[in-house]
Amino acid sequence: MSVWVAIGVTAVGCYAVKLLGLLVPAGALERPLVRRLSALLPVALLAALTAQQTFADGQALVLDARAAGVGAAAVALVLRAPFLLVVAAAVVVTAGVRALGG
Repeated sequence: MSVWVAIGVTAVGCYAVKLLGLLVPAGALERPLVRRLSALLPVALLAALTAQQTFADGQALVLDARAAGVGAAAVALVLRAPFLLVVAAAVVVTAGVRALGG
């Protein structure tokens, strides 16, 4: 029963956040600071999620094959490789490090 309560609370919370977003006046959204922050926020959240998923294992900080894969992707990005090549480089390096026992 507690799972259904959590699902219900989550659904109501998501609806409330969406409703609050619709109630914000248009003039507030046109301010230069708000526009700048709304452009930068998704990038910051994605970077934080990537860092947390790459370097954390529960409460511990880890450096394993995932970090090598992110490093390979970073190098590919610096070299201006296409997106699919960046992902492929990360996958190949991560798999290679894991295969070598890392």
